[in-house]
Amino acid sequence: MNAPRVTVLMPVRDGAQWLALAIDSVLAQAFSDFEFLVIDDGSTDRSREIAADYAARDMRVRLIGQDALGLIATLNRGIAEARGELIARLDADDLARPERLARQVAAMDMNPRLNLIGSWAVKIDPEGRSNGIISPPFDRQQLRDTLARTNPFIHSSVMMRTEAARQAGGYRAAFEAAEDYDLWLRLAEHGEIAIIPEPLVLYREHGGNVTVRKAARQLFSTRLAARAAASRVSIGVDPSDSLAAPPDWRTDVGNSFYATDARIFRFLELADTDIAKVAKLSAVDLDTVTGSNLNHRERKLAQIAIINLLRRDDRPAAWSTLKLMWTLFMLHPMRAVPLVLGKR
Repeated sequence: MNAPRVTVLMPVRDGAQWLALAIDSVLAQAFSDFEFLVIDDGSTDRSREIAADYAARDMRVRLIGQDALGLIATLNRGIAEARGELIARLDADDLARPERLARQVAAMDMNPRLNLIGSWAVKIDPEGRSNGIISPPFDRQQLRDTLARTNPFIHSSVMMRTEAARQAGGYRAAFEAAEDYDLWLRLAEHGEIAIIPEPLVLYREHGGNVTVRKAARQLFSTRLAARAAASRVSIGVDPSDSLAAPPDWRTDVGNSFYATDARIFRFLELADTDIAKVAKLSAVDLDTVTGSNLNHRERKLAQIAIINLLRRDDRPAAWSTLKLMWTLFMLHPMRAVPLVLGKR
């Protein structure tokens, strides 16, 4: 049997609610030369049963079942198992429009240097109703500039060259919650990247997307990946090569390349109410967030952390109510009032 052009890679764990819809959207593609690799990562719901039923009816669907190993290990298994020269990602709660694979394969064929391509996406709610468009930049230089700071690619929209992903080393465990961003940076260093300015996927927003803790880890890993990439480009050394697991910003990180980020995130994690209630405040530094270049999402976490600190009576004397309120407004004046009123 000839190898397919494309491997559609879908990891799933307990995704039965929307899995059938996601699979149907792939099987309805106008481009048909693909294998559909569904890897069930230890689901306890009907996910594996649903995928097995599709595999029994359509020979393009290949189901792999495994014990729960986590998303990064599952994605890397998918890269290793892929038989297609191109890998297209789709999450089990998202949908692909019928022309998605055809448009991206055509773009890849036109440019052999293209390692990674994404697209715009329609945001949908849990019931599938449209809720706006996610439209990252598609101008070549603007896309490169954005990638240097943050992740412009919607994971469910990407297609990448299988061999390039393997040579880059796949997804890395140290970059938990931003493992995709780290891989995109490495792919971009050895080829071109692009985004098709059309909504080729439907991205489902629901309560399980992001929690405060996951948001903090994602933002930290994004900083980590950007610093590692800057070092690779400037001096040819990746300081994250020694990291086998996500760094703990609560520990003494010494003079590591992410020491400044660790100090920032010891403060930002106070946006989690449970952490803020029991945190040892002497270990965090308010001034590190006022003197740092925080992005929009980091500023929001910092403001929520300040709200949580205002509720603690045992905060250091240097953290007066006046100082905390001043910092709250300086970080983002327009958002400060709703936060004070309890509207996040």
